[in-house]
Amino acid sequence: GTPGTSPQTPRPTTVPNNAAEPCFPRHASLPPGTFVPPHLHPDPDEYLYMLEGKLDFMLAGADAQATPGDLIRLGMGVPHGIFNKSDQTAKVLFWVSPSRRLYDLFWGLHNMKEQKPEDVVAMAAEYNIHFLPPPPGA
Repeated sequence: GTPGTSPQTPRPTTVPNNAAEPCFPRHASLPPGTFVPPHLHPDPDEYLYMLEGKLDFMLAGADAQATPGDLIRLGMGVPHGIFNKSDQTAKVLFWVSPSRRLYDLFWGLHNMKEQKPEDVVAMAAEYNIHFLPPPPGA
């Protein structure tokens, strides 16, 4: 599974929709219990627009929530994590600007037969996305 999921747990799915240097949009579904561990990307800003469901965030060390209609900015270089703690699949439109090599990264992740956490972390680092170590006591 994706970091934060067991083999039996559904994993977040993301579909790269399009790509251009100024912007890269993608649609994502995060089933209940899935999450994207805290990470940061120094190059692009990331935005998400909530379509369905509810998500919890760790954003620069603070907690936040988003529900349909909310727009969240995850700034470049700002540590953030995304968590679906609800019992409903969250559907979200994400986009990053500038896109850099994230389009290629998401197709690489999408095409992995098995998303082992260490492989996902290693591939992400090649594209300048850096997962953060768990907080003490986690």
